[in-house]
Amino acid sequence: MSSYKVRKAVIPAAGLGTRFLPITKTIPKELLPIIDRPLIEFTINEARDAGIEEICLVSGRGKDAIIDYFDPCENLQRHLKEKKKYDLAQTVRESGLSEGQLCAVRQLQPLGLGHAIWCARSFIESEPFAVLLPDDLILGEKGCLTELLEVYNEYGGNVLAVKGVQKSQVNKYGIVEYSEREGSIYKATNLIEKPSPQETHSSLAIIGRYVLNASVMKHLGLKKTGSGGEIQLTDAMKLMLKEEEFRGFSFSGRHFDCGCKSEYLLAQIEAGLKDPSMKPAIQDYINHC
Repeated sequence: MSSYKVRKAVIPAAGLGTRFLPITKTIPKELLPIIDRPLIEFTINEARDAGIEEICLVSGRGKDAIIDYFDPCENLQRHLKEKKKYDLAQTVRESGLSEGQLCAVRQLQPLGLGHAIWCARSFIESEPFAVLLPDDLILGEKGCLTELLEVYNEYGGNVLAVKGVQKSQVNKYGIVEYSEREGSIYKATNLIEKPSPQETHSSLAIIGRYVLNASVMKHLGLKKTGSGGEIQLTDAMKLMLKEEEFRGFSFSGRHFDCGCKSEYLLAQIEAGLKDPSMKPAIQDYINHC
């Protein structure tokens, strides 16, 4: 059982969003909407619902609009209240963050996910922390990070969100090899970044949610490059695995890789079907296609 409360989270948001050009020339991909809320708001809400108190956004050039989105917008709230649009005013208020809850650091060069996490080292200090990738949208009755923290609170160590993928797709993910399985929990024996199908017997992929000990920063600070010539988080975790336990957890929600256009569209449909005001029109359209 862990004796440390996870209070902090890091959200990497420095990517260029090249798969969504040309729109990402001016709009950060993290602000692309799912219906009427941006991807980053789903990520922030998942962290807050899990009890995270402080969030560090690792941003890049041209990403200041992400920070602006979470400003209180008091003038807009006042205007909506004057127009008696109280529901909208409440929606705007709830999309903001309280003072000191969000900070940002710059990743000056796109050197990989591991480097982005390392940029938040002063924010983390020596505490365990969560990592949430905005591209990975996970919709469910219970937040994915909430589930991971339940596992962390029981076992300690490090916990990764995982799901099974087709063996032919393992070269797109960090892969967890494991020795034991207890329900939805897998005890890791090896972690491999984007292996070929011939390099691993496992098809258990890491999906954009992590609970990690601060010791990962020591390994990331070595700045060793791996797959794609980048500093890979999976490689640093593999070094940690020599001394620390890692567990994979198969989460209950439905995952959408919103860095992929087709899955981004499917996420829109999923969110619409969960909205009673939109569900009939979407179902009617689908039925008549």
